[in-house]
Amino acid sequence: MSAETEVLLNEPQKQAVLHVHGPLIIFAGAGSGKTRTLIYRIANLLGPHRVAPYRILAVTFTNKAAGEMRSRLEKLTGPEITRDLWIGTFHSVCAKLLRRYADHVGLTRDYVIYDDSDQKAVLARILKRRELDDKEYPVKAVLGRIGQEKREGRRAKQAQDLAESDSILAEIYADYERALLQANAVDFEDLILYMTELVENEAGPVAQELRTRFDFVLVDEFQDTNMIQYRLIRALSARTRNVCVVGDDDQSIYGWRGADVRLIRGFRRDFSDAEVIKLEQNYRSSANIVRAAMGVIAPAHQREDKNLWTAQPPGSKVIVRSLSDEREEARSVADSIRRAIEHGTDAADIAIFYRVHAQSRVIEDMLRSHNLPYQIVGGMKFFERAEVKDLLSYLRLIENPRSDTDLLRIINVPARGIGNKTVERVLDIAGENSTSVYEALARSRKDTLLASGAKKKLAEIYDLLEDFRADAQKLVPHELANAVLDRTGYRASLQAQDSAEADARLGNMEELIGSLQEYEKEVEAGGEPPTLSGYLERISLVAAVDNMQAGSQVSLMTVHSAKGLEFDTVFVTGMEEEVFPYKGVGGENPEELDEERRLAYVALTRARRNLILSHVSARMLFGRTRYLVRSRFLADIPTDVVELHGHSRAGSRAGYSSDRYSADSDYGSFASASRRPTAPSHPPLLPGERIIEREAGDEPGDDMGEPVHPGDRVFHKHFGRGIVRRVELGSQPFVTAEFPKVGTKRIAAQFLERA
Repeated sequence: MSAETEVLLNEPQKQAVLHVHGPLIIFAGAGSGKTRTLIYRIANLLGPHRVAPYRILAVTFTNKAAGEMRSRLEKLTGPEITRDLWIGTFHSVCAKLLRRYADHVGLTRDYVIYDDSDQKAVLARILKRRELDDKEYPVKAVLGRIGQEKREGRRAKQAQDLAESDSILAEIYADYERALLQANAVDFEDLILYMTELVENEAGPVAQELRTRFDFVLVDEFQDTNMIQYRLIRALSARTRNVCVVGDDDQSIYGWRGADVRLIRGFRRDFSDAEVIKLEQNYRSSANIVRAAMGVIAPAHQREDKNLWTAQPPGSKVIVRSLSDEREEARSVADSIRRAIEHGTDAADIAIFYRVHAQSRVIEDMLRSHNLPYQIVGGMKFFERAEVKDLLSYLRLIENPRSDTDLLRIINVPARGIGNKTVERVLDIAGENSTSVYEALARSRKDTLLASGAKKKLAEIYDLLEDFRADAQKLVPHELANAVLDRTGYRASLQAQDSAEADARLGNMEELIGSLQEYEKEVEAGGEPPTLSGYLERISLVAAVDNMQAGSQVSLMTVHSAKGLEFDTVFVTGMEEEVFPYKGVGGENPEELDEERRLAYVALTRARRNLILSHVSARMLFGRTRYLVRSRFLADIPTDVVELHGHSRAGSRAGYSSDRYSADSDYGSFASASRRPTAPSHPPLLPGERIIEREAGDEPGDDMGEPVHPGDRVFHKHFGRGIVRRVELGSQPFVTAEFPKVGTKRIAAQFLERA
């Protein structure tokens, strides 16, 4: 390590960089320079220790983080060396490996990756074929349970608990597996599960090759890993045991998505000889912000002992605002931002956080009324727009004609006179012959049940797709996309509409073609030929933060989406009980409250200079007005780092005194009162109303109904009436209930009713 490098690193960072052989765990507090440490560690392996770059695997959780790591390494070691490094997300690394070993799992190299909407389409067809009510088996809920099984490493035939709790759900899982395999498709969990199965199967044909591929394995954001990801890392590093994991259990906030904080805490059980290094100096935030964040996280029920500190000056105090309702809160945020921008602050340096997306509506209204530029991070994504998905379905179908989901999406887009009855007959042909829908199109020419007009239209779309597949051998991807728009008539149909909406849709398609051209230039600059499969794989693995736009605009996002980002000024809204921490959390399960506490810690540590926290007396959320008490997390912030602003007009209905604190009130009294909130009681569900606590998705809580609690009575159609013993929140909530006839069962909340 050079003298210049030594100056750039503090002592714990140097220790982590210079450690070479054997397991290493780095607990890296927020803003403690973990990315710098990882980069110099890899550079040290490449330089003085002469490790071949293709023998190093570095895994992180977003494409943005992987890109930043590669870019910074290029400046240290040069692009010629870093080109051969394996740096990427779990999904992108596994997708790249699976292309090489696809035939060992029953796929071909041109497999496609199904996103959420594709998966829903597959499952909806399965439910329809089985004549199952989607109210009894909601598509999102079923996909959430299937995803959970895969993240735990269980295929349908291994999901014993699932089969015992709901045999039909287990059969649906098996149907879903077969449907994806028949379509030569995978979902996101499959990418990791397939590779884990290959590398763990020591008797298999490629396990030895995979186990000897990498000499050094590094994992960033290790606290966000789930069991199947951990098993993969453990298997890939089993030969050398040169595994380095970096993370912070204080920032583990994705339990609802399958991340298991116990893995980082239990790493030393599997690797008892692991060296432990803690990075505790924060370089991001002012001292007041760091102390506020530590105040929030320190009371956690369980955490690795570490003390975040900073050499930065105290800076501005943390502002805590007390406001009457969500409109006053939004107005105060907008006014502050307007004044900051008028005094020279760049809007791009400002962020507004909220616990759930539903909170953003009022804030957006107020920002628009103040004529302030903003972007929503994690809202509607470019690649989710209907017209963009249409064009991508054409391209994916050209690459992989077995993808029934893509063919069914575009078979009559743009309109070509192929009706639902004709499509149903094509599906019947596919079923009768055990073929893909694409092959059924070819067979439809001779089908006696189809009218001649229908046969002609089906033949035309089949011939057109065959022509495109031939063109794909000689056209670069963006040229092929242009050909699809022209020869299908899609571009002409939008131009003929001559409307603002049609122009916007056409503009989105042109933007997609521009994206293809950017991809082509990038890979050609790296010395590789651009391929359609390469582009499709790349965009399938894009995360929300990777879609953040550059430019001077305020960023609005949930705290979950804010992970990994930082801003000069951060507003955290909705600091009330039942909002943050979220409703139903913190009563029976300390770990659930700890995760909410960690989420608050993440929110606070995104701020570099200015941090403004706000809470209200009454808030309308999900169509209901609630009277709320301030979040318990505010009471944990040291009083000497806080400046209080605001007043109350809520009276005592929500557990406040009528003279709730103002800017010059006694903060100590406020803190004591906040530790004993009088939360409003939960209204009962109506008879027969379903208990849907959280829907599976990128952000929990947006569509939650009222939660159930231990002691409540519930009803299941097979097991009868039971009493709730435990509630597990997450992307797919579960209820453990005791039934007199069958004993204790763990059941997805969606399949229960209030008794």
